[in-house]
Amino acid sequence: MRVRRLAGVGPAAAVVLAVLAAVLLPAPALAAPQFAPVGEATVHPGVVMTTEGNQCTSNFVFTDGSDVFIGMAAHCAGTGPATAVNGCDAQSLPLGTPVSIDGASEQGTLVYSSWLAMQRTGESDPNACMYNDFALVEIDPADVGRTNPSVPIFGGPAGLDTDGTESGERVYSYGNSPLRGGIEALSPKSGISQGTVGNGWSHRVATVTPGIPGDSGSGFLNADGEAFGVLSTLALAPVPGTNGVADLSRALEYANGHGNLGSVDLVSGTEQFAAPLLPIGL
Repeated sequence: MRVRRLAGVGPAAAVVLAVLAAVLLPAPALAAPQFAPVGEATVHPGVVMTTEGNQCTSNFVFTDGSDVFIGMAAHCAGTGPATAVNGCDAQSLPLGTPVSIDGASEQGTLVYSSWLAMQRTGESDPNACMYNDFALVEIDPADVGRTNPSVPIFGGPAGLDTDGTESGERVYSYGNSPLRGGIEALSPKSGISQGTVGNGWSHRVATVTPGIPGDSGSGFLNADGEAFGVLSTLALAPVPGTNGVADLSRALEYANGHGNLGSVDLVSGTEQFAAPLLPIGL
């Protein structure tokens, strides 16, 4: 009986085996982010974010399964006047701009801006141009373990609201404008929705107290604790002191369809939503 020695794998055979392995073997699973317990987290919704001197409030935490992002309003990276609200022609800092995140040891990086995405794709929907005001800042991997997705005071978010708000619906937010002098009792806000505008792209809300400069970008929750919006504007009419809130589900859908990050999802809070008794808006 003749016995044949197994030959070594030559270069050609190695290529074939590598191709077969890539096709037949499952891809390694992405490591899920490991968040800090809520009592130990220093990065969370509501922390102040600073972009070349512009201070805004973060809204919610997002992930693509491995990288972790924190949201802010796109206009927080704007370089034009405060009246420049049309994202299809407003000026903005570029992607890659460093963003300071309170509680983080390292700067984050601006990786998505609805304004830049709409300008790049030539967006022509006037409602999207006026109301799509959303950006994502990647949290440095060194700070993911300092992060928790729960909203202070309220808990949640309990998921993503995809059908907007109705007039009279109770809403909640956590603003952190430096103009409040660090008085934490003034950060949680409650109010009512006055319905949607812009074909669903924006919500009008009245809260006590109203959002002020520095609150821009802060997140809004509905009565069920679902995330529905991002504070965008302070209205002078038709009702002075109300705020315009960009619809989060539409903004996130746009980011996933026109951004360069792949599929990004909202991260639900580790703490159950429970709204305290607070004064409501008009």
